[in-house]
Amino acid sequence: MDTLNHTHAPGARSWLASANTAGADFPIQNLPFSVFRRAGSQEAFRGGVAIGDQVVDLAALSRAGLLKGSAASAAQACSGPALNEFFALGPAAWQALRYGLFALLESTASQTTSEAVRNCLVPQRDVEYTVPARIGDYTDFYTSIHHALNVGKLFRPEDPITPNFRWIPTAYHGRASSIRISGQVYRRPMGQSMAPGATAPAYGPCARLDYELELGMFIGPGNAQGEQIRMDDAEAHIFGICLLNDWSARDIQFWEMAPLGPFLGKNFATTISPWIVTLEALAPYRQAWDRPADEPQPLAYLESAANRASGALDIQLEVWLETAALRDHVLAAERLSRTSFRHQYWTVAQMVAQHTVGGCNLQPGDLLGSGTISGPTETEAGAIIELTRGGREPLTLSNGEKRAFLEDGDAVIFRGWCEEPGHARIGFGENRGLVLPAIGR
Repeated sequence: MDTLNHTHAPGARSWLASANTAGADFPIQNLPFSVFRRAGSQEAFRGGVAIGDQVVDLAALSRAGLLKGSAASAAQACSGPALNEFFALGPAAWQALRYGLFALLESTASQTTSEAVRNCLVPQRDVEYTVPARIGDYTDFYTSIHHALNVGKLFRPEDPITPNFRWIPTAYHGRASSIRISGQVYRRPMGQSMAPGATAPAYGPCARLDYELELGMFIGPGNAQGEQIRMDDAEAHIFGICLLNDWSARDIQFWEMAPLGPFLGKNFATTISPWIVTLEALAPYRQAWDRPADEPQPLAYLESAANRASGALDIQLEVWLETAALRDHVLAAERLSRTSFRHQYWTVAQMVAQHTVGGCNLQPGDLLGSGTISGPTETEAGAIIELTRGGREPLTLSNGEKRAFLEDGDAVIFRGWCEEPGHARIGFGENRGLVLPAIGR
């Protein structure tokens, strides 16, 4: 999956001009997947691939007969309202479709071919998206040592990280039913919490609402129950990656997490971006993964030479905040932080291996969250609880507004991309979610 091929060539161009725009998210080297339909229509949702400012309608492409062999079969598997069948086909089919699409969209394609493909394009400005798979199970990991240190110091400054963090990629099982696509609007959750100094908990709207900057990994082929996925095989079970916001009700979360894990503090909303960037598209941005010599080294089942050589992914990530006041005055959203996924303590392969080591059976379409992604500096925090020191040091925006935690009317926007000289930019698009006032009593 990390081998470069002709689809990564930085000089490759498409006959579609918008795919060649400098700084654009979706050049021909990317080709991410979604499920879409024309906005406001009663059309069936179906699979699509981004190219420039257009979506390749894979159902229309299948009907046109422009692909052959396994590429045609793979495109047909994308013609329905969820991509699970396509995910289950595995890396050979994924690559066949990528190669087939690349050939149809490349500038060297014949005029007859390009005109036929053009008839299968839908402008992105005219579409709406839905969750791209039937997500049977959702697991959220906790794999950033910088996030763990930042949050741990707020509550346990003398011992901020639990002993197991450096030995296993820990996780909890989340709620798949409340996962929605970018543009999600949700109500501030109600729940029970214990205020500092109080002697009894109170019930009411969350007072410490937060976001968590994460990546989501969609599972391709699964494993039989009782059979673990080994490190050398783990990435063959990951189709691709999206942006994920694990909204968090911190006051509810910290009261209920004694002794069990997250429940109401996490299950009310999770927002994912519509585009899934394949692992193959990310191959140019792999980096060596290492563990400092003075840190515990992974046990053998979480270790592999391939993971050491190229297990880290240099995905640039930003968090932006758009308040109601900024929106009302037509002012731009403000950036709160920027970091990279390369800082993560555990890799995506290690997450998959850990998930299955006890015999848990993953299935096509399952979603894994990376856990909050924070970097080593103060400006790289992936959650507002880190940026504001638990709410004690509120942020001040350019219009004078202050934020200790999220307020009603706030929209949180994630953006992600990979970019460096000598390689094509690979973008993830945008992940946006909006907070509305609570309802309930």
